[in-house]
Amino acid sequence: MELEYVNEHIGRKIKDLRNRVGLTQQELADRTELTKGFISQLERGQVSPSVVTLLDLIECLGTTASDFFKETEEEHVVFSEEGFFEKVDEAGNSIQWIVPTAQKYQMEPLLVVLKPYQSLEEDKPHDGEEFGYLISGKLKLYLGDKVYQVKSGESFYYPAKRRHRIENSGSKPAKFIWVSTPPMF
Repeated sequence: MELEYVNEHIGRKIKDLRNRVGLTQQELADRTELTKGFISQLERGQVSPSVVTLLDLIECLGTTASDFFKETEEEHVVFSEEGFFEKVDEAGNSIQWIVPTAQKYQMEPLLVVLKPYQSLEEDKPHDGEEFGYLISGKLKLYLGDKVYQVKSGESFYYPAKRRHRIENSGSKPAKFIWVSTPPMF
């Protein structure tokens, strides 16, 4: 079973490389002095190439053995609630980090639920920008000396070079997506 997996993995990588460099199976077969049938079987994981044959194929496809066998980490694109990290303060306000390890990215998206008449701590001026989208409730956005009212379904966006604070100004919880760059939390 293990050998089958290895053969399929090598075959897929050969096929991907061949397609990336724009060769047909016949063209690759001609360059490596193999048959088109062997290349076809190899790409489907039905045969195991010798080490010499595999190295010849890799070279003909314009790469090295170390690059060919290097495993890249699969890109993580979709995140589920099970992976979220939540912090609830003493007032019951909730901040959820909805992209785990977002600190390594350029943005940090949060899902925030503020209880009625509660506010987040004031942020001091810093480099970067912040964006929010209010899903439900009402917010007041304090930005420098100005105060902005934000209603459900509205968004806000500002450079973070002034002190700023977000407050729930309503009698119901306020739920919003908040994205900061660079990551701050």
